[in-house]
Amino acid sequence: MGVAMFYHLTRGPMEATLPMLVEKSLAAGWRVAVRGADPARLDWLDEKLWLLSDEGFLPHGRAGGPHDARQPVLLTSASGAAPNAAACLICIDGARAGPEEAAALERTCILFDGHDPQAVEAAREQWRALTAAGIAAQYWSEESGRWQKMAER
Repeated sequence: MGVAMFYHLTRGPMEATLPMLVEKSLAAGWRVAVRGADPARLDWLDEKLWLLSDEGFLPHGRAGGPHDARQPVLLTSASGAAPNAAACLICIDGARAGPEEAAALERTCILFDGHDPQAVEAAREQWRALTAAGIAAQYWSEESGRWQKMAER
């Protein structure tokens, strides 16, 4: 059973944290699905990921292409299993992960904007739903200037 990790973004934008999480997941040998709620935002992120990592780019693809199954990182707005057999799901911009899905993955990451009250409440709802289903969860905050685990359940 996987772990759900909640990242409360208060100092930097999602696109500053996402590459770090993707790189750690790839280093663990996992394929990654990045799930967003807005296809236009995923198109924007598709362009940015070529520039955001220490290596200069993160190898990835947009879901719906002919080589989805071969992508180490797949950007998608669809729910359910990713065609690239991801072991890590990273939800951004209000995208959600269900308890059954999180249980089947090694890791589920929920990134949420700490300056948006609706995003904070949506993350709290996901925390309650996932932990009620028996998924282990961790809450991480960058409030101090570096990422610190603030709660675990």
